[in-house]
Amino acid sequence: MGAADQGTQPDERSAVSDAIGGAAAYSARVAARVWRGPIEAAAAELLATPEVRRAADRTLAGPLPEELGRLLVRHRIVERVVHELVASGELERMLETTLASPESQAMVDRMLASPAMKQSLERVLAGPEVRAALKSQSAGLADEVMSGARETASGLDSRLALRESPRPFAGVASRGVALVVDAFVVVVATAVVGGAAGLVGAVVGGIRPDWLAQALLSLAAVVIAVGYFVVFWHTAGQTLGMRLMGVRVLSSRGRDRLTAWQALVRTVGLALAIIPCFLGFVPALFDRRRRALPDYLAGTVVVYDDGGTDGAES
Repeated sequence: MGAADQGTQPDERSAVSDAIGGAAAYSARVAARVWRGPIEAAAAELLATPEVRRAADRTLAGPLPEELGRLLVRHRIVERVVHELVASGELERMLETTLASPESQAMVDRMLASPAMKQSLERVLAGPEVRAALKSQSAGLADEVMSGARETASGLDSRLALRESPRPFAGVASRGVALVVDAFVVVVATAVVGGAAGLVGAVVGGIRPDWLAQALLSLAAVVIAVGYFVVFWHTAGQTLGMRLMGVRVLSSRGRDRLTAWQALVRTVGLALAIIPCFLGFVPALFDRRRRALPDYLAGTVVVYDDGGTDGAES
């Protein structure tokens, strides 16, 4: 019995100690809740006294704040606290809670709606750096698109050709895409001229009879088309469509630039090649230099811009 009593005495004392500790902790919590208001009021009153304020001012004006800052830097207190917050995920949760709060959203809305923010955005967007960046991006995108179109058309030139041809000479695919672009330009120019003529006609009371107006409009369209091809082929060696596709027309008689007569003859040959369902371009599939009807009539060849002029001679 004595041994049994000795074995149970520590457990009893432990239980009694826990009970006393729990009662003490409960009493402390109850006292804290009861006295929290008076304690806070007393602390606030104490801090508001002039003596405490002067003591705080003297403390902050002394070397203590600087020394505390040096200690924080020397022992990397802030870095360790931030690292602990990041490792535990508490920093991310704090940021999410802060950004998701209605107060934060209202503050961001007020900041974005402020005149100062609008003026800052206008200055930034209107700055030369932004314009240069947008221009560079647009030019780069256009270059990529046109480079891809040229490579695709060049590949089709090789596949459609029924006879092997040297690299400098452009095939029907590249020339066909260029012709579509040129036709669009001619149509737009004709529409602009026709609109201007219609406006002038409305001012002077119109052109009578109607067939005369239609004939004049048709004649203007022909003049615009002929002038477009003749001027571009004679001066630049390529039209706008040919420039986009990277091809140009050269004289096969030892001159790079076409004469005005060659350009005019080639324009007439282009019309003759288009009229019978584009059959005038069929010879380009068989010819070693990929010449079509306009080239035979004017003595020209069409080459790639990056292919040089080798082989252009007869």
